[in-house]
Amino acid sequence: MEDKIYELLKTVMDPEVDVNIVDLGLIYDIKVDGNDVVVVMTLSTPGCPLGDTIMENAAQVITANIADVKVDVQLVWEPAWTPDLISPEGKAVLGM
Repeated sequence: MEDKIYELLKTVMDPEVDVNIVDLGLIYDIKVDGNDVVVVMTLSTPGCPLGDTIMENAAQVITANIADVKVDVQLVWEPAWTPDLISPEGKAVLGM
């Protein structure tokens, strides 16, 4: 199920850079225990004005596509996000 969740999260975009949150490297971990899903993620900056929206969108896309799950999106700051976490696909979109 983790693979399906990663694919779903690829539809959640960071609207400031128009790259999905998986390819930006914002998703650190996904844990599934029965019907409980925990998404551990970060943001590119602590003061990101769209952080709450991004986190809500992540939870919504999972609950809308996988029946009977409870999603907990946990925001962490360690390890700190760096551009090194961006996938090759994300770097291509960003022209890096």
